[in-house]
Amino acid sequence: MLYYFYEMNHAALAPWRAAADAGLSFWKSPSNPLASTQMGRSMAASLEMFERGTRRYGKPTFDVTDTIVGDDLVAVEEVEALHKDFCSVINFRKQWTTAPARPEHKLLIVAPMSGHYATLLRGTVEAMLPHYDVYITDWIDARTVPLSRGSFDLDDYIDYVTEMLHALGPGTSVMAVCQPSVPVLAAVSLMNAAKDPCAPRSMILMGGPIDTRRNPTAVNKLAEKRGIDWFRQNVVMKVPPPHAGMMRDVYPGFLQLGGFMTMNLDRHIDAHRELFWHLVEGDGDSAEKHRDFYDEYMSVMDLTADFYLQTVEKVFINHDLPRGTFTHRNQKIDPGKITQTALMTIEGERDDISGVGQTEAAQDLCSALAPEKKLHHLQEGVGHYGVFNGSRFRREIVPRIVEFVNANA
Repeated sequence: MLYYFYEMNHAALAPWRAAADAGLSFWKSPSNPLASTQMGRSMAASLEMFERGTRRYGKPTFDVTDTIVGDDLVAVEEVEALHKDFCSVINFRKQWTTAPARPEHKLLIVAPMSGHYATLLRGTVEAMLPHYDVYITDWIDARTVPLSRGSFDLDDYIDYVTEMLHALGPGTSVMAVCQPSVPVLAAVSLMNAAKDPCAPRSMILMGGPIDTRRNPTAVNKLAEKRGIDWFRQNVVMKVPPPHAGMMRDVYPGFLQLGGFMTMNLDRHIDAHRELFWHLVEGDGDSAEKHRDFYDEYMSVMDLTADFYLQTVEKVFINHDLPRGTFTHRNQKIDPGKITQTALMTIEGERDDISGVGQTEAAQDLCSALAPEKKLHHLQEGVGHYGVFNGSRFRREIVPRIVEFVNANA
């Protein structure tokens, strides 16, 4: 019923949002002599805060239109390389004026399926584009997928990753950001065990929950404290009409967003208070930075209940992968079978989602890999987001990734 109440509340606020929009236009109009006064800016700021706090944020766009390769500015076009019911693979295809001397190395970025859209990794894509032919998983909001398309669980996720690597062909590298570290490691383990020629050359795991028993965070402790039955009873809901996925069991995006916000509630309150005063003071640059960040942060998607519950149970409660009990369609997953794929793990010193040591655990699990095919990087001074985005990511982490991938290409 909570999902229905959420939708009803959103619909009930629609007239008020329309009124706020009209009022905002009035108080920001250049023809309004009061618009430039303290009162006018305060009214406009109040109305914008109300509108932003009650709107439904749609899926953002990547808006990656070009990149710099060497000294050349190269146009980029988004092309759908593969389409599945719950995910598309987007290729950021370079529009070369002069073809490169040799084909670019392909890099598949597996975006997290944890509530936010893949566009959260826009900065990751932009940082890797000068070096590789970049692809990314663009997960689809479960509330938009009709029940007739079937279910999607953790086994399906691993199948998707395997199929994507087959579609891209031999010689590809794969980068998993946060949540997909476990299914990507599982898929690569199976491909190596089968001597699959499409097994990736290198695998980069970034801020992922490989072994959440190491340095557990508040997120990890909550999962163990509540148990899987609590999650099944309290956070799984049916999608209400008129969404295309109505009656599908999901973990709603708005619940996930609420969890994200409450983890750092003081910080978010301060940020919105600062936005109000930036608007009143006419500090357009600072206000625009806030808008850009929260337009992305507030855009969330629903996850299928099967995938969500299996992930909570296998990864955060039972710790199946590090305990050696993780299976895919009744086949045991053994990272010790990985011999072809080089492994790089990356962690953030201040990560409060995946604690230090949780991703590095993959280094121990991949016991058959030669030492020269392994690398761990702990980035000082960054939290979870800084592992895959921001100035330190671009300046200090990207060069290490490029060096590692190229050495194993």
